[in-house]
Amino acid sequence: MIDFNKPYLTGKEAHYMYQAVFNKKLSGNGVFTKKCQDFFSKRYGFKKCLLTTSGTDALEMCAMLCELKPGDEVIVPSYTFVSTALAFLREGASVVFADSMDSNPNLDAEKLESLITPKTKVIAPVHYAGVACDMDAIMSIAEKYNLIVVEDAAQAIDSFYKGKPCGGCGHLGAFSFHETKNITAGGEGGLLTINDERFIRRSEILWEKGTNRAEFFRGAVNKYGWVDMGSSFLPAEINAAFLWAQLENLDDIQGKRRKLWEQYFAGLQTLAAKGFIRLPQIPAYATNNAHMFYIVCRNLEERSGLIKFLKEHDVLAPFHYLSLHKSDYYVHHSDNVPELPNCDMYADCLVRMPMFYELTLEQVDYIVNCIKDFYDK
Repeated sequence: MIDFNKPYLTGKEAHYMYQAVFNKKLSGNGVFTKKCQDFFSKRYGFKKCLLTTSGTDALEMCAMLCELKPGDEVIVPSYTFVSTALAFLREGASVVFADSMDSNPNLDAEKLESLITPKTKVIAPVHYAGVACDMDAIMSIAEKYNLIVVEDAAQAIDSFYKGKPCGGCGHLGAFSFHETKNITAGGEGGLLTINDERFIRRSEILWEKGTNRAEFFRGAVNKYGWVDMGSSFLPAEINAAFLWAQLENLDDIQGKRRKLWEQYFAGLQTLAAKGFIRLPQIPAYATNNAHMFYIVCRNLEERSGLIKFLKEHDVLAPFHYLSLHKSDYYVHHSDNVPELPNCDMYADCLVRMPMFYELTLEQVDYIVNCIKDFYDK
């Protein structure tokens, strides 16, 4: 069976985890935490980086930093993981769902302005499959209406928009190091990026459970105490040690994933040309970090048949998100369920192919041939 995902081990993870144990600093914000945060700051130019226990936690910190009040509105795409919306709902805000583009699942920036009301406070674009949203358009609208932009870059490590790293275009950004992502912190992990200096001091306080502990260790205050809201957002040092081994091999990991992505893309061109499927489209302003390779079928019945056919041939190829605006929770709690046809189309028609470091080019060819066989029949 060809699995959909298989976490990659570089060989140094256990060694660095042992070092963390030997250093007798396991609770977080130790040597490996600082090494990882420095890596992201230096490589991508983020003003401030804080490791978190998950991408969801990073989004929740973003939402807290936005200082939302009941009645405030946050615009999020409907075709995304529930954490994108939940982070803001937890702060008492209301979510306003945006439709995807026809060309790819990202938020349609051309329709964004029509969703803004006097209550709008935040736009939260999601870089689906690691492909950047149209950040110039989004930031222009945010500036016009004095809004905060929170980038959900969970899938977008090492991906860029016009030369700027995803997670570094908006005011705040959130990454995930879940085991299904390009790199992992041992199963779970995340990163908060702060690109606007007004959020830096409070981000450290929230990260340190509502205390000014970070300032104490820098010598800025002579004692620390409870000064704000916060939570236990710091990952254990063992997770940071695991992540560091992955970061040391990031270029190798990314290079292999891109080769796999390109093999899929080349192999399925003939089916796309005949109109059987649609392939991912990478806009000129975006780079491809090869987080995911997906195809879009013509309808739900066809997709279900393809998934079943691939499973019968020992290939696990799952669909992805269900539209959040049609979820049981949202329908039950909302009087206004919008019509978002592109989100619903992706929910019904998109299927993801296996993608992981140890997948071989020969296995990709096998999967491609299975897909061709399905359409031949």
